Amino acid sequence: MLSKVRVSSFAISLDGFGAAPNQNLPNPLGVGGPLLMDWFFNTRVWQQMHGNPTGGETGVDNEIAEQGLAGLGTWILGRNIFGPVRGPWPDESWKGWWGDEPPYHTPVFVLTHHARPPLRMAGTEFRFVTGGIKAALQQAREAAGGRDIRLGGGVATIRQYLGAGLIDELHLAVRPVLLGAGEALLAGMNLPALGYESFKHVAGERDDACLPAQARLIEYFSHPGAPLGPRIAHGHLPRLGSQARESLVRRSIRRAALL
Repeated sequence: MLSKVRVSSFAISLDGFGAAPNQNLPNPLGVGGPLLMDWFFNTRVWQQMHGNPTGGETGVDNEIAEQGLAGLGTWILGRNIFGPVRGPWPDESWKGWWGDEPPYHTPVFVLTHHARPPLRMAGTEFRFVTGGIKAALQQAREAAGGRDIRLGGGVATIRQYLGAGLIDELHLAVRPVLLGAGEALLAGMNLPALGYESFKHVAGERDDACLPAQARLIEYFSHPGAPLGPRIAHGHLPRLGSQARESLVRRSIRRAALL
């Protein structure tokens, strides 16, 4: 069975930014970036990844985080996800944002214009690919052993794969925050022209009217270009009455198509 290429739980703001501006060493997610990932930080999955086996919340958000990590054989990352170093590697001292134990535990293919030897760390091997997105995908498929390939970002990397029609499943967690600047994920991309259509949404459990930033809505888009159809999902909007929520869904779909 051919591996699927998946993007899971990739957060974007209401104004369409999938990365906050000014990423640097003190701000690995960019200035304001943690607002995009607040839903994930509260899950049990995240807490367990960071040594707290009983902490965190269960429910829809946690289930989606678990699904995003299930069945993976490899990852593909853009260089900015690996670290803040730009241009030629000055040395091999930078080993990622994650300390001595990366969270991947699979081969990880890092897109870069500058060669670097493979890096092995605690069950994860980073392989640096200079041949572009298709070369990275071919290598990832060969290493995945029939399991899925997760595309971890960043924005530019996802846009390249999406524009080439190489993503089979994409889940976007739309957060009710406005960043005002950053990297726009879907700007200038005509999803219908690429063959995508909406087919499903899921509302999450963190929908208290006092906590609108934690409400969740997931939109799925698909097109018939793959055996199961590439899928795009987006979410995190306040819970409303069913009629109002449906209207909000329609507006969010239009916004995604126009960005």
